[in-house]
This record gives sequence, structure tokens and C-alpha cells, in this order.
Amino acid sequence: MSSTVDGELDPAIAARLKRNAAGLVCAVAQQKDTGEVLMVAWMDDAALHRTLTTRKATYFSRSRGSYWVKGETSGHTQHVHEVRLDCDGDTVLLVVDQQGAACHTGDRTCFDADVLLAAE
Repeated sequence: MSSTVDGELDPAIAARLKRNAAGLVCAVAQQKDTGEVLMVAWMDDAALHRTLTTRKATYFSRSRGSYWVKGETSGHTQHVHEVRLDCDGDTVLLVVDQQGAACHTGDRTCFDADVLLAAE
């Protein structure tokens, strides 16, 4: 995936995205070396463009109505190695190198909490 230099998401990429009613796509962050799922967040076209051009994971906060770069305040950064679009176009996968905790609770991953079904 790539973006044009004028600040707009590449039209070919934008055409493949299926956004929700708020104009957002689901973004899943996965640790590059282990495959561990770290977190889920949301992106609009501008956040995806920023991520593609800077390799810093940039998300859109639905609660604050603003953009945030992972680690900008916490220091727990995500360097983006790959961005993949799923077959339906409604989810992007960010393959990242996570430095520090991914979850706002301070845990390595947002999926350390409740186990609903464990392996047998």
C-alpha cells in the first residue's frame, strides 16, 4: 500500500476500503516477530494515510474525536512494518514492532484480560 505525497490517501486504496457509518475502518495491531494480537483501534482515511507515510501507527479516537499516534504520550510506540487490507476491505492489519505496553491499562496486549474460552 502507498499514499500520494499531497496528503491524501491513494485513491486506489481508498476505493477498496469499506468504512462504517462514521467513516472508520477497524485496525488490528499485531506484533511482527511473535504474531501476538496487541490491540484493536479505528482509522479513517487520514489516519491510514499518516500511518502509511510515517510508519508510526496513527489512529482515530472515537471518544475524543481526534487523532493519536501510538506512544506519543506514553512512549509505548508502534513502528509499522506492514499494512494489509483484509479481503472484505473493512479491516486493516498493522504488523508492528511494539515498544512497551500496547494496552492503555499498561498490559503488553489488550487481550490479556478475560479468557472466554481456553484451549483444551
